Amino acid sequence: MHRCQPPDAVVWPQNVEQVSQLAALCYSQGVPIIPFGTGTGLEGGVCAVQGGVCINLTHMDKILELNLEDFSVVVEPGVTRKALNTRLRDSGLWFPVDPGADASLCGMVATGASGTNAVRYGTMRENVLNLEVVLPGGELLHTAGLGRHFRKSAAGYNLTGLFVGSEGTLGLITAATLRLHPAPEATVVATCAFPSVRAAVDSTVHILQAAVPVARIEFLDDVTMDACNKHSQLNCSVAPTLFLEFHGSEQVLAEQLQRAKEITQDNGAFHFSSAKEAEERGRLWAARHSAWYAVLALRPGCKGYSTDVCVPISRLPEILVQTKEDLKAQGLTGAILGHVGDGNFHCLLLVDPEDPEELHRVKAFSELLGRRALALHGTCTGEHGIGLGKRQLLQEEVGAVGMETMRRLKAMLDPRGLMNPGKVL
Repeated sequence: MHRCQPPDAVVWPQNVEQVSQLAALCYSQGVPIIPFGTGTGLEGGVCAVQGGVCINLTHMDKILELNLEDFSVVVEPGVTRKALNTRLRDSGLWFPVDPGADASLCGMVATGASGTNAVRYGTMRENVLNLEVVLPGGELLHTAGLGRHFRKSAAGYNLTGLFVGSEGTLGLITAATLRLHPAPEATVVATCAFPSVRAAVDSTVHILQAAVPVARIEFLDDVTMDACNKHSQLNCSVAPTLFLEFHGSEQVLAEQLQRAKEITQDNGAFHFSSAKEAEERGRLWAARHSAWYAVLALRPGCKGYSTDVCVPISRLPEILVQTKEDLKAQGLTGAILGHVGDGNFHCLLLVDPEDPEELHRVKAFSELLGRRALALHGTCTGEHGIGLGKRQLLQEEVGAVGMETMRRLKAMLDPRGLMNPGKVL
């Protein structure tokens, strides 16, 4: 959706010392700095709107320290989530934050990413213990102190939290200390279809209210299910559907599965099925993660635009039903899916980039969706970030005082406005 705006130069530093030298050189010469991880963001966060130097961090791909007994790991910015979990495979631990794409972990920090497992394990905000950050002038900051990886602290301001979700506008993240979790003893996946969007989302709310410790609970509307059936050779009902996953011991899983089945069937669910085998579980989640490509295939030759919002869970049925109606009213081809256990969902819209009128309708729909979420005491983005596209919505969300506070923080750390300019603010 956001057209490519390339930088004037790209540099691949090999270590933090080179990043520091680059930052100091660029800043002294008034040259914009654009950090780059894997480029999987969805809101134009790596577009060089004022030119400048893109600092590509993919060559810094070492796992610097693994503390199994402390459940923590230190990674450089080129390490992706899949690479980390491959390294952890025989350790009994894993890193569960899964945004779908094989994103760089430090990029996930910068965008405040989350994903399918957040309902149980939290987002990046809950799983970052410390950050090493090169500030715009080249100074090196350790947000929780050099080498520290404690679970909680009441010492001073939360500098780590300041940089999570900062989208490259405050500094370059050159290492992240992350929280690891025990790998589950056993896993089971369940799917069930519903007669309506409201029935599916009501089931989500009831499962959470019943304190069933679900690890993932994903909603896919009828359009998404039709696309996934065709693209991933599934044979699921073309109806609003929930994908659920449970983690624990065999005995506990049986109880959780039965309770979830009772709740969903009370809400009219049909075709409830479950799978324990790794191959079948992998096939279902691969289809879910390929939903973007599945939906794109519904209208060959078009581009996709994905937008997301997040609302209090109690307001989720209302906004999902209204969003389906808005898609029809605007005459747009789109699918709805999301991490409904958090109140977060995405709209995948298909658009002809050469059709200005359709582009206008997509933009209007996205802004309307964001404002609907704000009116329901939600946020204009649960995962994707602000980037280029949601700056006006951010202002409406946090208000004048909130924006002024952010601008002051930005001005203190980046007085020349050279760190990823044009984003967030």
